[in-house]
Amino acid sequence: MQFSEFIDLFYQNILSSTWLEAVAVFFGLLSVWFAKKENILVYPTGIISVLIYVYICLFAGLYADMGINGFYFVMSVFGWYKWTQKDKGNKFIPISKNTAWQHLLSIVVAIVFFFVLRYVLTNFTDSTVPNLDSLTTSIFLVGMWLMALKKIENWIFWIVGDVISIPLYFHKGLLLTSFQFTVFLIIAVLGYMEWQKKLKLQSNE
Repeated sequence: MQFSEFIDLFYQNILSSTWLEAVAVFFGLLSVWFAKKENILVYPTGIISVLIYVYICLFAGLYADMGINGFYFVMSVFGWYKWTQKDKGNKFIPISKNTAWQHLLSIVVAIVFFFVLRYVLTNFTDSTVPNLDSLTTSIFLVGMWLMALKKIENWIFWIVGDVISIPLYFHKGLLLTSFQFTVFLIIAVLGYMEWQKKLKLQSNE
């Protein structure tokens, strides 16, 4: 595809996009930006976005992504609660790294989720992209959990998932959402770098 054709397709896709998708994209981007800043507003803005995407993914045939957005809602409520908790020193939960066991557990959980979701999508839905849909969903499930716990590795899962999601949504004709994941990818890389700096500052205190 030539660049001029891509621009024309992007423009046509924007024209055909609903205002609902635009609202979901806006709040989705806002949520990831707040996550980068370690700002608790990541959760209320994220909740608005994921509830809209439950509706959008249902009609796009992205059933696993519909399910993950429902899970995002639950995890956003949990994360919102978790980020407001303070320890005995009256400090909020700090950024931390996974232990070796947590690294292994995260990978194993993602793999298990992938095969379970792939089986469900292949046998019980008419999904046209069961492999990619299951892969991104399993990755984001773990990423969301790690973010609620303020584990810096959550950004690695988001980065990998974003890279896969960009062509997936493009293939499904959701070009605006594909563009959103491109921005997500950039913010995720910046978020990882910013959390790394904060983690180093914490260790020096």
